[in-house]
Amino acid sequence: FSLLFGIGFSVILIRNEQRGVNPLKIFYRRLLLLALIGAGHLLLIWEGDILLLYALVGMLLPLFRNCKDRTILIWAIALILSPIIIDVIRVMFQFSPGKVLYEQAAQIDIKNNLPADSSISQYIYTSTDSWAHWRKWIEPGFFYRYADLLNTNRIPKVLGMFLFGFYAGRKMMHFNLGDHVSLFKKLRKWGLIIGIPAGIATAIFEVDEKAVPKLIGLVDTVLYALSVVPLCLAYVSAICLQWIRKEGNTKWKVLASVGRMALTNYLMQSVIGIILFYGVGFGWGGDIGPTVYFPIGIGIYVLQVLYSTWWLKHFNYGPFEWIWRMLTYGKWLSIKK
Repeated sequence: FSLLFGIGFSVILIRNEQRGVNPLKIFYRRLLLLALIGAGHLLLIWEGDILLLYALVGMLLPLFRNCKDRTILIWAIALILSPIIIDVIRVMFQFSPGKVLYEQAAQIDIKNNLPADSSISQYIYTSTDSWAHWRKWIEPGFFYRYADLLNTNRIPKVLGMFLFGFYAGRKMMHFNLGDHVSLFKKLRKWGLIIGIPAGIATAIFEVDEKAVPKLIGLVDTVLYALSVVPLCLAYVSAICLQWIRKEGNTKWKVLASVGRMALTNYLMQSVIGIILFYGVGFGWGGDIGPTVYFPIGIGIYVLQVLYSTWWLKHFNYGPFEWIWRMLTYGKWLSIKK
């Protein structure tokens, strides 16, 4: 998502400049609308929202608009690795960026008579069986969410991935995949070589911290930086190489529709997940584990692929994409084909 967001920013810049339209006006209007959608999602539906953060961090992208390609890559790498330095400073000075937000969330929980640290309790699966209980549950969600985002250094991580995407979009890689075969092969090779061991080590460390020396809490930060981004670039490169090899006639094209409706499907996943897992719905979350979560997740995704494919045979945009696009450009767009 972060990588594609950066590519999308470059597309908005290039296309609107070609049309003689102020690209920043369109860009910031689009981000403001995304922020409103994200805020509604976060405050009313699910505390794990990422859209609001993307909108807020995305507003920094124009600062890099006139940077050279090399400068953008240097910034991207520095931002991805910066959590290591940030966590060293945090340990040295013993401070928590999200402390104030955690305290505010805890006060709301106390006011609402919720269990201590309700973000990980079974309360959500057993007691949120009415709208009133649900409202109590999600009230402190914003504070818990942004405390976590600050403490896990998500802002520089996301901005770094935005810049990788911005670089790729500026180089028009998505239009000229065949010109970058050598780069994709290197990214696939080294992304897997670095990312898989680091990913396995991250999983071990998360499950059993005694399995790896904690080293003042920095192991997880280092492993995260060495696993998530290299694996992301490896996966993307593998998909691009498959597309080049099949000359666009790959079976993976079946996923194109669900990608074109990413915003709609993202919001739908929240609603479906709440209905299935939370007490306000069927409440399965407290009774089943990852062995069952996984096939349910795959099943939901398959349904969304089928639904999105059907929808885009009859309509030009997904429902939320349609609304977002019309409000961005301030004009009526026909949704039916």
